[in-house]
Amino acid sequence: MKVYCFGEKEKPVIFLFPGTCCHWKGNFGKVIEPLEEYFRVACVSYDGFDETEQTEFPTMTEETEKIEQYIKKEFGGHICAAYGCSLGGSFVGLLAARGNIHMEYGILGGSDLDQSGKFLAKLMTKLMMPVFYPFIANGEMKIPFMKKKMDKMLAEDNGYIRAFMDMIKTPDVDMSHITKRSVENQFYSDLITPLPDQIDPSGTQIHVLYALKMGEKYRARYKKHFAGPILHELDLQHEELLAVYPDDWVKVIAEICNRKQGDCAARFKIKGS
Repeated sequence: MKVYCFGEKEKPVIFLFPGTCCHWKGNFGKVIEPLEEYFRVACVSYDGFDETEQTEFPTMTEETEKIEQYIKKEFGGHICAAYGCSLGGSFVGLLAARGNIHMEYGILGGSDLDQSGKFLAKLMTKLMMPVFYPFIANGEMKIPFMKKKMDKMLAEDNGYIRAFMDMIKTPDVDMSHITKRSVENQFYSDLITPLPDQIDPSGTQIHVLYALKMGEKYRARYKKHFAGPILHELDLQHEELLAVYPDDWVKVIAEICNRKQGDCAARFKIKGS
């Protein structure tokens, strides 16, 4: 695991956690520079997904422990904020639940927080691999009907699908170093690693960029796992704010962390909500 830091050392630190099997540049490349106006930016590059290392992703718990050790060593165990893109939200939740480091703001970006038993998790991982791994490693959609479906979606796309696919694939980064075991381990481990209910760390605000188009069930899920989460209800799809509107995403994050005044998210909310 590596952490890539940007910006002035004197500014408050924000950690950015990528999504499932994603490269940090694909998820956060567009927002690092504008974030530097407000923060010292630390991008996590997971074991198994950094092209400068020969590693494999272990488990969510082991990777969380490494993150905690890094924060303790480099930042005295205290950071201003942590943002988790999709699966990255699980890391934010685990850090908050374990209480080994302190963050003032924990922010989840539309994370699904899916959990299951080991048997179902193994089955889901096995079914997912033939589709997901070739796309992650080489940008190829191997299964014909899936390729046809993807081509149709891209043809009808208003910008979100292509932006989201680029977040996953990272066009300017060679991802062929990623092993099947890393993908399997991350996907499976995320499903079986329990996230406690009613997480309520002292001195930490939990915020969720709740993409309403994901479905109503996630509202209950966020309120199940966190005590009093602040839900920012956006009339958007999964991680659409980050993928399609990166400049607005930066402003929303800065506002949440009291680094900027305003309500940049207002234009993405349903009128009257």
